[in-house]
Amino acid sequence: MTDAPTPSTRRRIGEIDFTVMPLAEAISFVLQASHDVTTLGHPGLAVHFCNAYNVALARSDRSYANLLANADVVFSDGVPITWVGRRAYPDLTDRWERVYGPDVMRGVLDASDGPAHYLLGGSQETLEALQQRIAEEHPAARIVGAESPPFRPASYDELQERNRRIADSGASIVWVGLGTPKQDAEVQRLASSLPVVAMAVGAAFDFLAGTKAQAPVWMQRSGTEWAFRLASEPRRLGKRYVWGNSVFAAEAARTVRATRR
Repeated sequence: MTDAPTPSTRRRIGEIDFTVMPLAEAISFVLQASHDVTTLGHPGLAVHFCNAYNVALARSDRSYANLLANADVVFSDGVPITWVGRRAYPDLTDRWERVYGPDVMRGVLDASDGPAHYLLGGSQETLEALQQRIAEEHPAARIVGAESPPFRPASYDELQERNRRIADSGASIVWVGLGTPKQDAEVQRLASSLPVVAMAVGAAFDFLAGTKAQAPVWMQRSGTEWAFRLASEPRRLGKRYVWGNSVFAAEAARTVRATRR
């Protein structure tokens, strides 16, 4: 964990300590943090977006749970997280909103006179489509670098070269879309190496680029977005949702019982 300012309101669901704040405040926080790391000399900041699957993974994988224990910020990426949080911690009902990675990315990109952005992840085709969409829909955004890393693990020398490219670009925010849990480890590494706000945003690259369809708004609000994604990619996501949802349900029940005691 860095010494940079972080939100103080955190509550645990399963093995993860979530940062509780409304979406609009989260966007403002990210913008302020990106300013602080470049102008005030603050160290890097690791920002994660976690949903039901992340909670399930943290229960089954101790190394992943330990990684998130050192996170600076963990936002509530899924609606079911907000349901459990409000029930377990009723004092935060009014503030515990879904802080969805794609929504935060759109909000931060919209900022006038905003930070410089670096895009890390996705295929080359997705990155090209994403940069075109950003130029069309967020004309004020400054994209100073983009790279599609190889699927295999990077060597030490390759990671040092990546750090150099990001530092030379002048970016204060690095958006990381490498998939869970790889992206979570990478934002921790980046934040400990560079004065940047590193954000693990998952499928946000595909959604903003238009290379994958996003669930209808009513499904996002009703907590059934997972069903849309499962129907879209059943072979890739089948095990994730069947296993993850059942483990999350048990973690949710355990959390509510513990807080009521």
